[in-house]
Amino acid sequence: MDLSMKWINDYVDLKNIDIKQFCHEMTMSGSKVEGYETEGSEISNVVIGKLLSVVPHENSDHLVVCQVEVGKDAPIQIVTGASNVKAGDIVPVALDGSTLPGGIKIKKGKLRGVESNGMLCSLGELGLTVHDFPYAIEDGIFIIEEDCNIGEDIHEALGLNDTSVEFEITSNRPDCLSVTGLAREASATFNLPLNIPVPSFKGIDGDINEMLKVDIKNTESCKRYCAGIVKNVKIEPSPRWMRERLRASGIRPINNFVDITNYVMLEYGQPMHAFDLRYVKDSHINVRNAVNGEKITTLDDVERELTDEMLVIADSEKPVAVAGVMGGEYSGIMDDTTTVVFESAYFEPVQVRRTSKKLGLRSDASARYEKGVDTLISMTCLNRAFELVEMLGAGEVVKTVIDKDFTDKNLKTVDFSSEWINNFLGTDISESDMIKYLNSLGFSVENGKVISPSFRIDIEYKADIAEEVARIYGYNNIPSTPFKGVAEAEYTPEQKFTRTIENTMTALGCYEISTFSFISPKYFDKINLPADSKLRKTETIINPLGEDTSVMRTTIIPSMLEILSKNYNNRNAEAKLFELGKEYLPTEADKLPEEPLRLAIGMYGGNIDFYDIKGVADALLKTIRIYDCDYVRTSDSNAFDEASAFHPGRSAVILKDGKAIGILGEIHPDVAENYGIEVKVYAAKLNVPEMLKLSEKEVTYKPMPKFPATTRDLSLICDDNLPAASIEKAIKKAAGKVLEKVTLFDVYKGKQIEEGKKSISYSISMRSHDGTLTDEQADSVMKKVLKALKDIGADLRM
Repeated sequence: MDLSMKWINDYVDLKNIDIKQFCHEMTMSGSKVEGYETEGSEISNVVIGKLLSVVPHENSDHLVVCQVEVGKDAPIQIVTGASNVKAGDIVPVALDGSTLPGGIKIKKGKLRGVESNGMLCSLGELGLTVHDFPYAIEDGIFIIEEDCNIGEDIHEALGLNDTSVEFEITSNRPDCLSVTGLAREASATFNLPLNIPVPSFKGIDGDINEMLKVDIKNTESCKRYCAGIVKNVKIEPSPRWMRERLRASGIRPINNFVDITNYVMLEYGQPMHAFDLRYVKDSHINVRNAVNGEKITTLDDVERELTDEMLVIADSEKPVAVAGVMGGEYSGIMDDTTTVVFESAYFEPVQVRRTSKKLGLRSDASARYEKGVDTLISMTCLNRAFELVEMLGAGEVVKTVIDKDFTDKNLKTVDFSSEWINNFLGTDISESDMIKYLNSLGFSVENGKVISPSFRIDIEYKADIAEEVARIYGYNNIPSTPFKGVAEAEYTPEQKFTRTIENTMTALGCYEISTFSFISPKYFDKINLPADSKLRKTETIINPLGEDTSVMRTTIIPSMLEILSKNYNNRNAEAKLFELGKEYLPTEADKLPEEPLRLAIGMYGGNIDFYDIKGVADALLKTIRIYDCDYVRTSDSNAFDEASAFHPGRSAVILKDGKAIGILGEIHPDVAENYGIEVKVYAAKLNVPEMLKLSEKEVTYKPMPKFPATTRDLSLICDDNLPAASIEKAIKKAAGKVLEKVTLFDVYKGKQIEEGKKSISYSISMRSHDGTLTDEQADSVMKKVLKALKDIGADLRM
């Protein structure tokens, strides 16, 4: 529902409320705002101008040169190719530096050697159509016939200054699919007076029963049908104020009678229809079910076959409209129409929905009818339509009307108890305030009962009344209270930890998988597990489904490799996966196995290498606050029996304070071959319980540095087999507290370096929190660093 802010101000004064505040407060009180848009927001520096002269261009036979008065000290010159302009015309003028819809910017320049200081605008260039200004032409400059002042901003002159607010109206609140409905909500939300006048019309003498007959054959599907007649109609464009409001509400203006029906529908939420009486055979309207096979050509020029489940508006021979959905081709208003029948009716929602769905036909009318309209508002809306007809001078309204009414006038009631509502909401709102809130929404409270207005079809229970009180009182004013009878619970530290791991791995671009905990003993052979490995000692399932699911896994690595193999053999070019799963490690006889949680990571494809999977592990460890880990070759550690599955020179064990928490690296080529993977594949396994114990439980705040950093670069020569991690560890230990960051930026092996050696370069950033670090202090730190590096076999490269 698009709401015109100009329109709603007719019923509740919101002029002093900022649009952002309006949107926020309406959302908080239950009418959700999706957004808002101000008309002409893309237009700037466009004004009303008057053409003083129009002369041919000296260097062109299709251009003209115009002198234009724009409210400045002197006229400006504009060159245009339009052929429909002449001296004296009032036109929109885009001045130098102006902007137009679509991001178009207007700058002064020269056309065929003649200076042009702006542009004369057409309707399309202003984002308008001939429906907005019917007297204008579609192609050519917009010649303005409105009362406006020279130099006036185009927004004010043409009414391009309304703001449309888009509401998301839920299916249980069809009353808010109208301006008056939203005005009622705004009145209650901002505690402002609401003024919705009762429509009335004068009319001319005449008995409608002598001109029209109405029969309702199905009073269950059509509970009310109101009809009236307008004679001597004048079909012409609607006035600008009506066209503006329809445009702001997303409805295209057509002519005064069609616009009146749309206007009333938007204003009250009641769809209406207008018939040309000439095409109603025998002036007899029958509201009946269609006959199977009966056909009608609707206003969209599509012939549709009807069934006996569908309700139609028919004359004495044929259907002229599908009730609540759309009129027929001859039911519309023509340019030569002289007598119009206005229809305002209540059609049963389910019937309209079924018909609309079966015909594959949706309209603004059906969208409202199928949600349910006010059963008692039909005559009010008919009166409003006639009031507008007289206001626009569009015809003579016959004073008498037809009202076939089979509606139930009894309003819904719900028991009212302020004590129950407070207990339900957990509030302490006075009964008088509750009644005030309900009254502001159109409810009344009498004799311990809440009487629901006819437009509120969603009220059934006491909880519905409590909701009305709560949303006007303010959801944000209701204290948070736990559910009664439900234990207060929160995630355990273990659950929070694993959720952090899951979220981090997803953020790092990995997809989560889930595999079976039972595997085949053959999996151990596929990862080249040693025959004497303790991981081959497994818990055997008593009644397995088969050999492939006969034992509980003692390592999660084979499960990950199986999924990577399936992805590769299904021609997925790359994969990045992770799994949080348990391993089952046997204990003493007759006891259940230990079930430690493990994180498995697997990836292949693209340009992935060892450093990618190490980077993922580093990022995860940093997120779960495990810092300063060491990476050692798998050949130098016996912490993981799964090391047999990894390439000995391209894998590492992760250590924290000397404790092994994970293993990662490239899978051994033989193992990859066992799984049918013909590219390099990388995997990792991290022990979750061990990581949880080592994770820092508190986050320590570190203030922003007050003093500048000092940076020194080091180029070192060392044995090729000396790990970079060992060098970084030595630097960190020797530099102490002043060290801020160590960055490896170059590794070189080549002709200038001795065989078996490598050149490795670091950038070392130092900073003191007590004052600016002097050169002497920095040099002293570097001396300690160089001595520590020499002790591990890394010398300064000369």
